[in-house]
Amino acid sequence: MINEFLGQPPNASSHGYQIDHILEFCHWFMAALFFGWSAFFIFVLIRFRKRRQPAADHAGVRSGISTHLEFSVVLIEAVLLLGFAIPLWAKRVNQFPPGKEALVVHVVAQQFSFNYHLPGPDGQFGRRDVSFVTNANPLGLDPNDPAGKDDIVTTGELHVPVNRPVIAELSSKDVIHDYFVPSMRIGGDAIPGSLIPVWFTPVKTGNYEVICAQLCGLGHSGMKGTLVVDTPQDYEAWLKERAELSGGAQPAASPGAPQQPQNKPPAPAASASPSG
Repeated sequence: MINEFLGQPPNASSHGYQIDHILEFCHWFMAALFFGWSAFFIFVLIRFRKRRQPAADHAGVRSGISTHLEFSVVLIEAVLLLGFAIPLWAKRVNQFPPGKEALVVHVVAQQFSFNYHLPGPDGQFGRRDVSFVTNANPLGLDPNDPAGKDDIVTTGELHVPVNRPVIAELSSKDVIHDYFVPSMRIGGDAIPGSLIPVWFTPVKTGNYEVICAQLCGLGHSGMKGTLVVDTPQDYEAWLKERAELSGGAQPAASPGAPQQPQNKPPAPAASASPSG
């Protein structure tokens, strides 16, 4: 119900139902507060109108009901925050899936697109350096690094296998962006010079919209992409196709647990002032 009311797309991740449940509870709670206090406000307007109260009552309301109600609201909000919101957030931030199970992908944002860097069959990310950045090499992959010979780089569209955890490490080449996949219920800032990980496990195949949720310039509204969740067989076929296009080795299996690179994401080849 909450998805239809808020205009959210259907959930397609393993953890999304938890976020939807707490959102639904919070909105029902807000609705109860709104209608409750609105009814009380109307009651006060009628009960204490001038015609019924010709003389001012300087003592005011002598009942403690309103005070008790206020304390109850504060208590419920504290329970929501301490008992649900913070533990859910902490779980998402601190409990990442094991590296051997997850597919790690680097998401490098720039005005106004998302670039994706995946390791090849060797499971290792190739070195990146700003000195190698060109229009044909937007991430600055080192052509002399053997580990990067079979790497896969795409722009705008990312393929991932269904029912496999995905760790997206976010960074940016220019200004601050926000990588947001509404159907997966995940999002995170992409900041120059930083690698910020977010993770999710897709449970439904299909094409899902990716958007930038941080105002990043004049072309911000058009900074969109597609996350394609494939069956394992279709994902293997996509990997093979990308390997053939890049001229690398044809992978016989999905990339394994990639080693975490020590190099930072590349900075833009020439600095430019953001337009927004």
